[in-house]
Amino acid sequence: MAEESASVDAPPRDRSPRRESSVDKETRALIVPDAGDLPPFPPSAVEANFARYFVADFLNPGHDQYVYRHPNGLCVVGLAPSHVAFKEEGGITSVDFNVGKSDRSEMKVTGKRKRNAQHLQENSALCKVCTHGNSFVVRCCVKGSLLEINDRLIKQPDLLNTSADREGYIAIFMPKPADWLKIKDKFLSYDEYKNLRGTC
Repeated sequence: MAEESASVDAPPRDRSPRRESSVDKETRALIVPDAGDLPPFPPSAVEANFARYFVADFLNPGHDQYVYRHPNGLCVVGLAPSHVAFKEEGGITSVDFNVGKSDRSEMKVTGKRKRNAQHLQENSALCKVCTHGNSFVVRCCVKGSLLEINDRLIKQPDLLNTSADREGYIAIFMPKPADWLKIKDKFLSYDEYKNLRGTC
């Protein structure tokens, strides 16, 4: 009897449609965005994780490069789609990291403090990319510590022709925050570069 009395006396739960629908709307807004706000295609890993900058005609006409900056400060450097080397017949056929006094491919950075990292200037030569008839010097574009070169390009130079902004990147740098602030205003944003070159 006591159990029956308790069940009779217990206040009914609020199951009003209004409350349930408001919770549903909030949850729905979190997990199902408005289709009208979605881009036609999902962003690539580069678009989602990096701020994209470009350098047009760096030291020479047509020598266009990109600098993709990660929130942790690392900068990925490579050839922009409009680089003059891509316009050569057959595209890029080889990559040489031996740029005179030092061979960048022999660099071995170790430890948390990045020992043996080369400290380079923005106009320092990074490598040479070669086509059937010409060679082009690729520059660092940023002042900082060279942490890694993409040694896959030595055996697979065609990565530059097929995916220069992903697997075909050339090097990774860590500039000091103060040095980055000094140089970033010289770069073009993605939209500025696209308007300038009409590509991407």
